Amino acid sequence: MTTDKPLTIRLNAADNVVVARTDVLAGTEVDGIVCMDTIPAGHKIAMVSIAMGTAVRKYNQIIGFASVDIQPGAHVHVHNVEMRDFERDYAYCEEACPTDDLAESVTFEGYKRGSGRVGTRNYIGILTSVNCSATVARYIADAVKQDDLADYPNVDGVVAMVHGTGCGMADTGEGYANLQRTLWGYARHPNFAGIIMVGLGCEVNQIDFLLEAYGIERGPLFRTMTIQESGGTRRSVERGAALIREMLPEANKARRETVPASHLTLALQCGGSDAYSGITANPSLGAAVDLLVRHGGTGILSETPEIYGAEHLLTRRAVSRDVGEKLIERIRWWEAYTARNGGEMNNNPSPGNKDGGLTTILEKSLGAAAKGGTTNLCGVYQYAEPITEKGFVFMDSPGYDPCSITGQVASGANIVCFTTGRGSVYGCKPSPSLKLATNTAMFERMDEDMDINCGTVVDAGETIEDAGARIFERLLEVASGDQTKSERFGFGDDEFVPWQIGAVM
Repeated sequence: MTTDKPLTIRLNAADNVVVARTDVLAGTEVDGIVCMDTIPAGHKIAMVSIAMGTAVRKYNQIIGFASVDIQPGAHVHVHNVEMRDFERDYAYCEEACPTDDLAESVTFEGYKRGSGRVGTRNYIGILTSVNCSATVARYIADAVKQDDLADYPNVDGVVAMVHGTGCGMADTGEGYANLQRTLWGYARHPNFAGIIMVGLGCEVNQIDFLLEAYGIERGPLFRTMTIQESGGTRRSVERGAALIREMLPEANKARRETVPASHLTLALQCGGSDAYSGITANPSLGAAVDLLVRHGGTGILSETPEIYGAEHLLTRRAVSRDVGEKLIERIRWWEAYTARNGGEMNNNPSPGNKDGGLTTILEKSLGAAAKGGTTNLCGVYQYAEPITEKGFVFMDSPGYDPCSITGQVASGANIVCFTTGRGSVYGCKPSPSLKLATNTAMFERMDEDMDINCGTVVDAGETIEDAGARIFERLLEVASGDQTKSERFGFGDDEFVPWQIGAVM
């Protein structure tokens, strides 16, 4: 970083704090204010006196309230900022406006499926109805990987999607519905050429119940089996491997074709965040989402607890009051859910987030919401519910990244973008996941894991729009078959995490 760059970043003229661009030593003068403390990079400095109980503002939004009197030049963080409830003006639909479609047709090379949907990858999947069939599913995948895939170069792999539930649960209610929607979403996902569903046989989550509920029909590329009816572990592995070998020649016939970018559905995610997330990577990803939406595609924002405090920025962009109110209904559900489990929505970020300069969930949420860009909010969906609207949408989920992305993929995401400031090493199957670094230092330290450096927005003066265009171009390349860093490492076999709600019985 050159010495002529300013030491701090002011995000809005109305803010009473600025962000340290680099470590700032105590006694350093910043815009006429002498720093009282040494301020780590990414952390906040008070630029005026902030009386106890007064709002601390960043992005011209409330991120918390001073818990003590804060002097100009002081370090502003968890030791002197607290959360309080305050009213948000939802102003439904007030900022919704027509989206200008781009005349130029942008394309990628994808797999057209009989359903009319388009895949970015060509896997065979093994789904498990219950944890009791997880090991057998993995053994089936291993048996085929060892011997057969070299003869089928157009098949990206065989992946076993195993999980920790499916029995010891109620056969009705939110938890059961979440699991069934997730399994159905993966069963019909365009990144799978074929599916085998493996059960134990006596579980609550019966395969036949799922097929009946969602109208799924068995066929050459969708097969089911249970361990009990197959005669135990060895016979089940042999049968499952045989079924996959029957599928492989047909799956290998798939060829990429030129298709419009409107067939892309992008999962938006952030994890291991820092104070730069809302300054560099998240708004840059938002600019890429704006481009995707203008080309007719879809971007899915999720992690409901991590838009808490920023939901009013989304309701203002809702295409209808009904859409805006669906989002607030989800917020109210989460408030009740956390309360009955002895928690609260006004929680602080994780230790890594705090180390990176994020003080409250409001500050994290305001930065996280930037991933959604600036276009209208066109729909709000439950976890793993099929996305039927084009454009920018929201899917309810926890903030736990693997669980949230599992729901987004089940909803139809055929590609993922994951921003990170601390350095998450997440990867996904069947939908490839690009990692976007918020700062150059981490990008260089973890260059084998990070796909795109957005630290250039701060370090090199790159505009958000230019960074967004760069992300969008890379999205098209990955959708067309270029591997992400996490794919090269083989990530994705252990990241299938359906959201569990309800008692384990």
